[in-house]
Amino acid sequence: MIIMSMFLESIKDINPVVLALLATCFTWGLTALGSAGVFFFKTINRKVFDGMLGFAAGVMIAASYWSLLAPSIELSTTMGLIPWVPAVVGFLLGGVFLRLSDRFLPHLHLFEDISHAEGVKTSLHKTTLLVLAITLHNIPEGLAVGVAFGAVAAGVPSASLAGAVALAIGIGIQNFPEGFAVSVPLRREGFSRRKSFFYGQLSGMVEPIAGVLGALAVIAMRPLLPYALSFAAGAMIFVVVEEAIPEAQAAGNTDTATLGAMLGFALMMTLDVALG
Repeated sequence: MIIMSMFLESIKDINPVVLALLATCFTWGLTALGSAGVFFFKTINRKVFDGMLGFAAGVMIAASYWSLLAPSIELSTTMGLIPWVPAVVGFLLGGVFLRLSDRFLPHLHLFEDISHAEGVKTSLHKTTLLVLAITLHNIPEGLAVGVAFGAVAAGVPSASLAGAVALAIGIGIQNFPEGFAVSVPLRREGFSRRKSFFYGQLSGMVEPIAGVLGALAVIAMRPLLPYALSFAAGAMIFVVVEEAIPEAQAAGNTDTATLGAMLGFALMMTLDVALG
């Protein structure tokens, strides 16, 4: 805790948009670090993979409440709004945004045949479709981190630098196994280790973009902040329910996936409560 306090003291005067960029570069970096596992492994045990997916789901569920929805409700109260309205509206809009993106952006989930590609019809290669699927997954994560730092810049009483840092750490931790879980299956598909690593880390590149845009948006339009916080939460929950949990359960490793989700939730809850 002393080290964290010293770290927070050292960054408190940095522009929050720059902090959002640095934080999301950190989460992208951990995606790349996880993707580097392909240089050491050619295959991944499906039970381990499902545990990783469950872990990522648990982190995102916990982050959605403690880092996004709870601050949205508290901020709405201080702004004199009906507390639950921005939380509900933003949450549902986040889900609608991901549903529309899911409907129109061509992509393919892991372990699926290319005939099961979703979105508009396209002639894109299977690898590109796989990367697009994970990229779609990472947009709300980057957005959530950016909005959290933007809330600090906007002077929101319920938003703290420690909480934003905790969110970035949690997202980064779950990105590590996620990067590994993307690159190793690509290696099994016959790609070289370098190409598998490149495409695995590429999926996390969208996070700095989404993070900076999220921070700038809430700083420029502070009245929309409660909606922006819950929007990011809704987008992440959509990804968890529509993608992460079904994929983690698909091979029948229910207990492993569930244990992973419990551990991920507990870790993110601990980070947010202890640091935020």
